[in-house]
Amino acid sequence: MNKGLFITFEGGEGAGKTTVIKEVAAHLEALGIEVVLTREPGGIQISEKIRTIILDPVHTMMDGRTEALLYAAARRQHLVEKVIPALANDQVVLCDRFIDSSLAYQGHARGLGMDEVYSMNQFAIDGCMPDMTIFMDVTPAVGLARIHANASRDVDRLDMETNHFHDKVYEGYQILLDKYPNRIVKVNAERTPDKICAEVNQLIMNKLNEVNTLN
Repeated sequence: MNKGLFITFEGGEGAGKTTVIKEVAAHLEALGIEVVLTREPGGIQISEKIRTIILDPVHTMMDGRTEALLYAAARRQHLVEKVIPALANDQVVLCDRFIDSSLAYQGHARGLGMDEVYSMNQFAIDGCMPDMTIFMDVTPAVGLARIHANASRDVDRLDMETNHFHDKVYEGYQILLDKYPNRIVKVNAERTPDKICAEVNQLIMNKLNEVNTLN
C-alpha cells in the first residue's frame, strides 16, 4: 500500500459502529495492513476530555452552538495529533464519527443549519475530508431499542434526547447521502454483524485497490 486512507463510520445511536469497526480493523491487520483505530470526539487526551464534557448527562443545559463548537475543537486536535500523522505514514485510519455527525446532529437535528455547521468545521479540518464514509443505516427505533437492551452501556446525554431528535438525526443523514453520493456508502446495519462486516471489508478493499491503482 502506498497511500494513507481515511475512512469514517457514521450512524445514529445504536447503529453498531463500535462493534463493526473493531472487527474490520482486525481483518485489515490480519492482511498486513497498518490500521489506526480511533473515534470522535476523542482519540487523544485533549479530545477525550472534551468528549466527557459533551456527553455528560448532567450538562443538559448545553447550548447547541456550544456543543457544535466543542465537537469542532475536539476534531481539530484529534486531526493534527493523530489522524494526519497516521495518513502521512501511509496507514489506514478507521474513525468512529467525523464531520458528518456534526452536520446531522447539530446542523440538522439541533436546527443550527448544515451549511453553518459545515463552515464552522472547515476552519477546524482545513480541508481534511474522509476518502470514504460508511453510513451504518439503522432506523432510530431499532437503534434505540438496542441501546435500551444493553444494560452494560452507559447512558450519555445524547441517549437522553427525544425520539423526535433521533428521527431528525436520521433525516439529516439521508440528506448527506444524497449530497455526497461519491463519498458516503450506505450499509444495511439491521443485519447480523458478520454480514455487515463482510460487506464493509469488501468496500474498504475495493477502495484500497482503487487508490493504489491511481498511484
